[in-house]
Amino acid sequence: MDKVARATHDIGRRLRAARTGAGLTLAAVARQAGVSEGFLSKLERGQAAASIANLIQLTDVLGLGLHELFPSDGAPAKTRVAVHRADGARLQDVAATGYRWRHLGGGAPLDRMEIFHLVFPRAKGMEATVSHPGQEHCYVLSGEVLFHVGETSHRLKAGDGILIDSQQPHRAENAGRGQAHVLMTVARPAEAAAVPDWWHLSSTRTKEERTP
Repeated sequence: MDKVARATHDIGRRLRAARTGAGLTLAAVARQAGVSEGFLSKLERGQAAASIANLIQLTDVLGLGLHELFPSDGAPAKTRVAVHRADGARLQDVAATGYRWRHLGGGAPLDRMEIFHLVFPRAKGMEATVSHPGQEHCYVLSGEVLFHVGETSHRLKAGDGILIDSQQPHRAENAGRGQAHVLMTVARPAEAAAVPDWWHLSSTRTKEERTP
């Protein structure tokens, strides 16, 4: 089994475990996530790859953080100290999307923050507009990113950043000729009781998301 196939299989296995653990049927999760039941069944069996938008929506329905599809053993309820090294864990591929990412910290049940290193592939963008409680900050490490917030677009270059109220519909796309590296920090609202997810999809989804 190659690397992509193994990642697809692991994602499916963890989605299935979360769904069955929550006592939810395939039909119920598929309906709430806006995908077909057949597609979700294939995804859980490792026979189909999901877009990053599909994964975000599925983890939302299942009450997971996106990073939990790539869990680390022995994670505490609240982060006390977390150090990441430049020569530490490698960026992980999001199967069949071209995106790569690395979870840098946060996201434990009692944490308020979660930090990611996200790599946009060339000429790729988020497939849908997203909206969720809390705030987020994106800092461009290299390349260029076009960040859309509501009706306004902001072109960000290396060294630029943007902080937004994440309730506003937003999405991002690579605006340069090569890859774009972004440091993303997501904070849930203080009153939130649930574990924060990375993003929640708004009602705007592409045809490809609705019809795998």
